[in-house]
Amino acid sequence: MTIKVTPEDEQLIQKSLESGAFATPEEVIHRALESLQADEEWLRSNRAVIHDKIERAFDQFERGEGLTPEESLAQLEAKKVSRRAQQRRA
Repeated sequence: MTIKVTPEDEQLIQKSLESGAFATPEEVIHRALESLQADEEWLRSNRAVIHDKIERAFDQFERGEGLTPEESLAQLEAKKVSRRAQQRRA
């Protein structure tokens, strides 16, 4: 099988090779395909949960329980700070 890649994809492959994590372009592509497959499997197995969370969020928004953009950013920042603190302790 012959595969043509775009110049942008070739650059991504080259960066992966330069990182030292992969020895050949084939290894890079294989890992990318494995990651894609894992992502698709995760999405398939979690589709119902994701759908339920989205529906719950829409319902909360309709009830006026949504957060302002500033509140959302503040919550994300707090989670990030907490996660970094946990990583430092580990």
